[in-house]
Amino acid sequence: MSLFNIFDIAGTGMSAQSLRLNTTASNLANADSVSSSVNEVYRARQPVFSAVLDEAQEGYKKGSVQVHGVTESQAPVRTEYNPTHPLANEDGYVFHSNVDPITEMANMMSASRSYQNNVEIANTSKQLLLRTLQLGR
Repeated sequence: MSLFNIFDIAGTGMSAQSLRLNTTASNLANADSVSSSVNEVYRARQPVFSAVLDEAQEGYKKGSVQVHGVTESQAPVRTEYNPTHPLANEDGYVFHSNVDPITEMANMMSASRSYQNNVEIANTSKQLLLRTLQLGR
């Protein structure tokens, strides 16, 4: 088993959390967007991850984090009757995105902390490997 697998795991974890942070930032940027059609309004997006355990060389397992894609929320959008709004449809309704800013802020804090944890794992592993190499001196 290679001692460097931990860097692969931490690296894919950082990549996944980076995508999560970018998706959350996009959701927050579009939280107040409106549209004249329920089909065109912005809907919150969330990335989908999974832990992968592959069979590596010599029967050892190799782990990583895999991104399966980004899904769109199926939560209902908020409808507002405002016939004076420039984007109101012929019935006078405006459709708001289904992004919940409080949920997105909590998601951003969680993703940021997960990213920081992966950085700490990589740094600690690097220090342990360097100290192991110094044992032979």
